[in-house]
Amino acid sequence: MTHRARKRFGQNFLSDTQVIQRIIATIQPGREDLILEIGPGQAAISGHLAETGAELHLLEIDRDLAVRLETRFAGASNVRVHAGDALRADFSEIVAGRRFRLVGNLPYNISTPLLFHVLRWRNLVTDMHFMLQQEVVKRMAASPGGKSWGRLSVMCQVYCQVTHLFNVPPEAFIPAPRVQSSFVRLVPHGTSPVTIRDMPAFERLVSQAFSMRRKTLRNCLKGLLDSSQIEAAGIDPGLRPETLGVAEFAALANLLETDH
Repeated sequence: MTHRARKRFGQNFLSDTQVIQRIIATIQPGREDLILEIGPGQAAISGHLAETGAELHLLEIDRDLAVRLETRFAGASNVRVHAGDALRADFSEIVAGRRFRLVGNLPYNISTPLLFHVLRWRNLVTDMHFMLQQEVVKRMAASPGGKSWGRLSVMCQVYCQVTHLFNVPPEAFIPAPRVQSSFVRLVPHGTSPVTIRDMPAFERLVSQAFSMRRKTLRNCLKGLLDSSQIEAAGIDPGLRPETLGVAEFAALANLLETDH
């Protein structure tokens, strides 16, 4: 029986064999790997990952698909299927606290909150390879000063090296999404590129700054830092948040941590 894609789960199943082969060649899975795949769907990628002999954990929110995956991989001792919501999943529990690789054709309707969720396990993750909406990947890999630069850019780049790998057209999926897609790699930094004394303070400052991105720093950071404090970090309080890089946000957050 054919599975009908469910809109509430943001299902667009990868079907182009050339794209799938390119993904596998990019990931380069090996027998020694521990891999967690988010949203395996109809196992377009999972089958190739399983064939390597890698220990593979498949996290699928659609229980009908989870049952099908159980049946398909019933004879594969290296594959385990988990029925659950990736937004609520404890990845550390799934992999028993071991280091792992993350792979996924992520649902575009929840991609941003899901990215923030997976970053919580960055200290256990070797690398991440995701299929996402092209616009989201542009934001993740953006540079300061452009429209794409924002909270997602800063938070991804403070934790990881982000590489936009290649684009994928809508016709590579069934059903075809109404947007272009991109494949992206995130590699958590071994050593942080900036010094941040209080990460919750950093996250709070970045979030507040970009919630009013058209305002100047002196206005959008009211209640956190005043103009003299911003100047103390060597930053013009008349600038807009989109002009600041990760290092500048770190400098501001370190003042916030010190003074509050």
